[in-house]
Order: sequence, then structure tokens, then C-alpha cells
Amino acid sequence: MEQIGLDRLTGIVAFARSASLGSYTAAARVLGISPSAVSKSVQRLEQRLGLRLFSRTTRSLTLTPEGRDLHERALRLLREAEEIEQAAVAARSEPAGVLKVAASLPMGVHLLGPALPRFHRRYPRLSIDLRLNDRVVDIIEEGIDVAIRVGELADTRLISRRLAPHRVCAFASPDYLRRRGTPKHPDELVQHDCVNFRYQSSGQALRWPFRIGERVVEITPEPGIIVDASETVATVLVAGGGIGISPTYLAATYVRRGELVPVLQAFAVQRSVITALWPESRRGSPNVRAFLAFLDEVFPSPPPWDRLIDDRGRQPVLADQEKSGPVAPSSKSGTGTKG
Repeated sequence: MEQIGLDRLTGIVAFARSASLGSYTAAARVLGISPSAVSKSVQRLEQRLGLRLFSRTTRSLTLTPEGRDLHERALRLLREAEEIEQAAVAARSEPAGVLKVAASLPMGVHLLGPALPRFHRRYPRLSIDLRLNDRVVDIIEEGIDVAIRVGELADTRLISRRLAPHRVCAFASPDYLRRRGTPKHPDELVQHDCVNFRYQSSGQALRWPFRIGERVVEITPEPGIIVDASETVATVLVAGGGIGISPTYLAATYVRRGELVPVLQAFAVQRSVITALWPESRRGSPNVRAFLAFLDEVFPSPPPWDRLIDDRGRQPVLADQEKSGPVAPSSKSGTGTKG
């Protein structure tokens, strides 16, 4: 029987990832090569097989009937290879090799990034490949070892562990509050400049949750500025752009430097939970075990960023209106719909 060559295996891997992710660009990002290299590898595979595997357009790849059949077979091959690799990894007692971690950009910037050098010093033979993106990655398809997400487990192929509460609160800069005053109730946001976040995936604006009495009420203020990156919301607020909603773990960096302060803190809510997810196939991996143990240090209970914000929220900001009279209301029309 003819031996299968490395180039042929490379073509199968490139094809399987492209089919699962829907584009050569996405497959290239996962495989760590250029999109043109992925495209050429798939084309060589098609030439060898004498089959057309994709119907190509300028924006997407669609599997042909022959491609769908081969894709299922290719995925089985990759799963077998993954099991072989994980069995070898589990046989080691010391973490080594590469650990692929996926998280959102702000979580990587504010929580994981500052902690990773300490983890790497502890396990110098283990390299960390941190992948930051606002899209929800397919952990199995993209070969991720551990993902950190906001929300509960929805994939039965994965194991999960709760790390910390995901709290959100309103924030503003001290300068803005000195100029415009500090709101005491969410209804007073109508008198303020608001900075909001728009989801890239849906185009929908964030609805601001507040606990009023026994109910959680969501409002959508009319924004003076709206952005589609949560990190940018914080930087606009730091520059005096108004009041905005932010996760406490993200805002804590700016609160610690005195650039932001929490407002309407009595109405803040826990929106969800921060969760670690990993595939069942990684259960015995010493790399994953070491990283999960380290996450207990990164996400202690109670979280230090929530303690910081609770402490700072007790320190009042002296507003100009408290020194020289009330500030004229803004011309904004209202807080929007409630839900």
C-alpha cells in the first residue's frame, strides 16, 4: 500500500479546518499559516483526488456533496490524531509543550495577560498560546485547550468550572462628575451624556441592567457616543465622555488609577458568571490541570476587582453643582425602552 505523504496530510488538515470554519482566513488563523497557504494546500488535495470539494464565492466556502462526505471522514481522522496526542500528554507528569487558551480581548488584557508571566515562570517548559477574540470560538474544532467565557456551559462535549461572578456597573470619570454631578437613580441618566456598547455580532446596543427594588430593569439610554469594543467604552469614559456600563474586572484597572469611579453602585447587578471550559479529551492533561489550578489564583473569591470597586464607591466625588448650584439638564430625550 502506498504511504500517505506529509503534504497529503497537510491538505486534509487544511481542508477540514476550512470546511469547519467557513473560510481560508479563519482556518489560517487557527493553523498559524497564511490564507494563501491554506488555499493552495486544499487545491493540491482536490487535484490529487480529482474532486471539487468547495463551491467558492468571494465571501464564503460551501461544501460540495463530495466535500461533505470527505469532511466527515477528515474530522474523524483529526479526532483520532487529537486522542493520540492527548494520551501522550497525559502520560507526562510535568506540564510541557503548548497550551492554547481562548478568551475575550478585555479579559486577556486585564486579567490573563498580567498573570501569564508568573505562570510561565512556574512551568518554563510550557508555552502559552493566548488567542483573544470577541467571537465565540469552537473549542473542539479549533483545538483549544482551555477557554474562558462569560456565561454557562452550553456544549455537552465540554467540561466547565465557574471562576467568578460577572458583575457590571456604571462608571464615569471624576472630571465628568465634577462638571455634571453624580446621578443618584437610573432615571437621572436622562440628564447625562451616555456612552454605550454595540455588539459586533448582532449590531444591537447593550441594554443597561439595574436592580431597582426586587426587579432587574433594563434600559437603553440615548447615547452621545456608541462603540463596538468594550475596551473603548472605558477609554471614552476616562476622557470625560459621560457615563457608561462596564464589567467590573475591566473598569477596575482605571478605578485603581483614579481615572474612573463607580456610579449608581446601589443598583449594580451580577449579569452572569465567568466560566472556564475545556474538552473532555483534555481531562487528564497535566497542562490543563496546571492551568486550571492557576486560574484559581487569577480568579480568587471574592474577586479583588469587585472589592476595589466596592471600596471606591463609598468615596464621594465633590461635584461643581454641590459647590455652586445645580447644573442645567442636558438636552437628551430619555433613557429609552425598558424591558
